[in-house]
Amino acid sequence: MKIGIIGGTGGMGKGFALRWSQNNDVIIGSRDAARASESAVEYTNLAKEAFGEIKGTITGNDNVSVAKESDVLILSIPYENIDSVCSGILSEIKDSCVVVSPIVPMTKTDVGFECVSIKESKPFSYKLVLEHMKDKSKLVSAFHVISEKKLVNPTLELDYDIFVCGDDNDSVQVVNGLIDEIKGLRAIYLGPIELSYLAEMSTPLLLNAMIRNKIKNPGIKII
Repeated sequence: MKIGIIGGTGGMGKGFALRWSQNNDVIIGSRDAARASESAVEYTNLAKEAFGEIKGTITGNDNVSVAKESDVLILSIPYENIDSVCSGILSEIKDSCVVVSPIVPMTKTDVGFECVSIKESKPFSYKLVLEHMKDKSKLVSAFHVISEKKLVNPTLELDYDIFVCGDDNDSVQVVNGLIDEIKGLRAIYLGPIELSYLAEMSTPLLLNAMIRNKIKNPGIKII
């Protein structure tokens, strides 16, 4: 399976690429194809150091090219860039492509991390992404509550639950499979895509708990 990561040169993209390359072909996306290719070489070397030989590959290209090639497309981008990025790439994806949004509408204020969709009455991330989807059923919301610092260490086992929302069962199962490939993660299905706002709000909640209580790189686990 070809997994494209838009914003793949960032920390979350790096972590996903390292871990998923064990069994999949990962394509790093960036506005700058040369930068993406350089990151891909770096990630490949790190993955081989961590796991020995990998069954997949890590390559890099510009965002539009990545979108066209991918079977699964991860949108690892800031909330404020949704319209500018998605307007140029989501019209190019294959009809069968599953799009995954881990995007959080969050801002840092004097009181802590807050959800801008509530504070400023702006749309939640999934709603903005849906506006650019050819097939809205192919959008799955996931990976909002995962520690980037732990994710980028490929030998570190995680112990988190990942909230998943989506309308199409086949698309949800594809994402659940990718979650299962990362040791220590468990998929928790919340319901249709309209409930994605619940997952998006969990990120500022988690970060505020981390800072106020001096918890290092926490996650969420339902027991």
